[in-house]
Amino acid sequence: MAPFLAYEDKGGAADVAALPLVLIHGHPFDHTMWTPQIAAFSSRRRVIAPDLRGYGASPVVPGVTPLATFAEDIAALLDHLGVDRFILAGLSMGGQIAMECYRLFPERIRGLVLADTFPSAETPEGRKARAAMADRLLREGMAGYADEVLYKMVAPYADAEVAAHVHRMMTATPPEGAAAALRGRAERPDYRDLLTRVTVPALVVVGADDAYTPVPDAEAMHAALPHSTLSVIAAAAHLPNLERPKEFNAALADFLDGLDGLDGLDGLDL
Repeated sequence: MAPFLAYEDKGGAADVAALPLVLIHGHPFDHTMWTPQIAAFSSRRRVIAPDLRGYGASPVVPGVTPLATFAEDIAALLDHLGVDRFILAGLSMGGQIAMECYRLFPERIRGLVLADTFPSAETPEGRKARAAMADRLLREGMAGYADEVLYKMVAPYADAEVAAHVHRMMTATPPEGAAAALRGRAERPDYRDLLTRVTVPALVVVGADDAYTPVPDAEAMHAALPHSTLSVIAAAAHLPNLERPKEFNAALADFLDGLDGLDGLDGLDL
């Protein structure tokens, strides 16, 4: 039976000790936001990048999509692909989905990368704002929203081709999928306590000029995680993996190199 999610699965057994890397995109994007990372890391390890439900080429399910549903979809895809243990990376909403994955199946995750994200639950004002935005996207489509937020997603000084890629992803996202994610994300749990109980190595990454999830948010996550490294990417906003791929990939490569020998261990001694 075909998997529910569309995905890219590249690379393989160039290094048998290298754990698979699973990449979860943010909102309102698709798996191609990880193109520089897929290219950089699939020569050595298996890299799997799904389109979340409601995004990219995956099916659109209107209504409400909780983070737990996104996490369960990812688990089902990895079951289908025969991937038991892996390193999980997520950016923005993808980082919150990665935290939900750790809540639901921590035994499968051997390393955690949280990029330009934050762990706290939504505020009452934030819930109202997400509901209003969901209504707007269903009413107007994605184009106006994409125009408004493009230069918060990437910095105003970002490369024009990068900005164009980000804009294309946003405008191609089905409004019904984006709205369902917004409504589900508004009801997310608070992951701050969960972070203090993470037993695997973690990498926290943030763009120095990120207005959505600023550097202090990343510093707080780094402080909460027992075994974490913090990397602040200069001259980048909310999507440093696209804006500054060389710097982002260098931080990720250092982290991955330290993990491959740990497969088979049940976390670290605290």
